[in-house]
Amino acid sequence: MEDKLSQQSKLEFENLVEETSHFVRTTFVSRHKKFDEFFRELLENAEKSLNDMFVRTYGMLYMQNSEVFQDLFTELKRYYTGGNVNLEEMLNDFWARLLERMFQLINPQYHFTEDYLECVSKYTDQLKPFGDVPRKLKVQVTRAFIAARTFVQGLTVGREVANRVSKVSPTPGCIRALMKMLYCPYCRGLPTVKPCNNYCLNVMKGCLANQADLDTEWNLFIDAMLLVAERLEGPFNIESVMDPIDVKISEAIMNMQENSMQVSAKVFQGCGQPKPAPALRSSRSVPENFNTRFRPYNPEERPTTAAGTSLDRLVTDIKEKLKLSKKFWSTLPYTICKDERVTAGSSNEEDCWNGHTKARYLPEIMNDGLTNQINNPEVDVDITRPDTFIRQQIMALRVMTNKLKNAYNGNDVNFQDTSDETSGSGSGSGCTDDICPTEFDFITTEAPSVDSDRREVEASATQPSRSLPTLLVIFIILVLQRQWR
Repeated sequence: MEDKLSQQSKLEFENLVEETSHFVRTTFVSRHKKFDEFFRELLENAEKSLNDMFVRTYGMLYMQNSEVFQDLFTELKRYYTGGNVNLEEMLNDFWARLLERMFQLINPQYHFTEDYLECVSKYTDQLKPFGDVPRKLKVQVTRAFIAARTFVQGLTVGREVANRVSKVSPTPGCIRALMKMLYCPYCRGLPTVKPCNNYCLNVMKGCLANQADLDTEWNLFIDAMLLVAERLEGPFNIESVMDPIDVKISEAIMNMQENSMQVSAKVFQGCGQPKPAPALRSSRSVPENFNTRFRPYNPEERPTTAAGTSLDRLVTDIKEKLKLSKKFWSTLPYTICKDERVTAGSSNEEDCWNGHTKARYLPEIMNDGLTNQINNPEVDVDITRPDTFIRQQIMALRVMTNKLKNAYNGNDVNFQDTSDETSGSGSGSGCTDDICPTEFDFITTEAPSVDSDRREVEASATQPSRSLPTLLVIFIILVLQRQWR
């Protein structure tokens, strides 16, 4: 019977935690899905809008060169989905390729070799053939995409951490305390008497001590998510960047058309006079429809907003839900013990089960977290053995928080190792005691071991003339550092 009641207590506890954490888990699942759907549809709408209007404006000329624009959107999508794409380099490459194509169109009387076109592309920054559009667009696109990608990645990490931490594995000491709280009244002939609220709190604080330790890092993560959300509503708004991107690119093309004579003259001066085209092509002039003025959609013709919402509405909704999830893990025992199915409630302090009889529960309520359970009167907790799994989730949150802070400042972040971080098998998995090495207080966006190696390589590269004793000292320090880790 005792074995059966132990199993029943364990099952009820696991179900309680899963039910209570349902809100925070579904918040991240549903908002991640909505934001991801919105972002992908926004990109698709922008690409379709550009394609439709450029076909209408430039006709066959655009269609013959459309892969330049298709590649731009392909790379933007690849960046968003975690691809190893350098946004600035990719945008520079787009404008260089566009200059090459347009230079040939405005100078059809000449034949250009691959080497010559490569020389032309090198003049992109110097000549500014597209005016100030590329510079402005680069700033807007990089900031907006960095913020959006990091934000959706943050929703993913929040979802994974919440899902994993809500699946608890109670210790034997916790199961014994649960059984005593939930089923000992039956043995005393008090089957209708529910546990005292404070008694329940001490049991839950002992059983969920490691989960409570997640709270500090979880709150910092939520704060960082809210900061990036503010950026998405303001200067890093991806919708305000992508929606008119077709108009901006067309403005750049028109700048090139208007400055074509000066651009060509400077290129000929720098790259040399090109060879005339064969007789068949020499009579060709700039195609008529290439000089057509761009005609953007009227507002009512533009595609509908992505995913049936706007970025502002979406982010406002997410921010409200994120704020509600703060302090979730430290308040989890209180939320469970408020459940009328579990306790007699805080208003009924006399007629409740206190672990021994039907009377008031006298011991003080423990504080939150593992170290505060050393004197827990209800649960036998080994405070010297933090839960490695929970420490892995703390590390995943810490890494993600650092990336969110970088994104808030407009700095790019590397997501090559996101699968490791969210699973807890990344650089933090070795942190099993209360005090993690200070190297995990990240300053850079890379994993600490990579950064330290890189610094070592750079240091050795810049100082090739180190004496042997100095190198020996450095080697000993590095060995000791690895042992400390």
